[in-house]
Amino acid sequence: MSISPILLDTCAVIWATRPDGLSPAAQHALAEAERAGAPIYVSPISAWELGMLVARGRIALLEPPLTWFGGLVEAGVRMTDLSPAIMVDASFLPQSRLRDPADRVIAATARALGCRIMTRDRPLLEYAAAGHIKAIAC
Repeated sequence: MSISPILLDTCAVIWATRPDGLSPAAQHALAEAERAGAPIYVSPISAWELGMLVARGRIALLEPPLTWFGGLVEAGVRMTDLSPAIMVDASFLPQSRLRDPADRVIAATARALGCRIMTRDRPLLEYAAAGHIKAIAC
């Protein structure tokens, strides 16, 4: 059985960089993916969300958001495409009550790549519970 790739939601990206930020189950899923050679992804929409969080004073970073985000890629997290197909698919998610545009893009990206989304975001977890995506609570 192959391990499906993981797409980090913006909250998972932030929590993953903090000591004991992720749940043991999420840490296990990341380690398992790494051992199996399954990719761990982040969407460019998370860079935008991170920038917005810093700009609004909701989080503080020790370096500029672009530098901080670039560190993820340097650490081996792969960047997904933000293709027109994903953007359009985000508009037509089945039975979606996802109101946040970034959540819609993350969900469409996960569906396109066959990823499990690592998130704490309740709407995404509920969408997964409805069977439309796969998610790992972090």
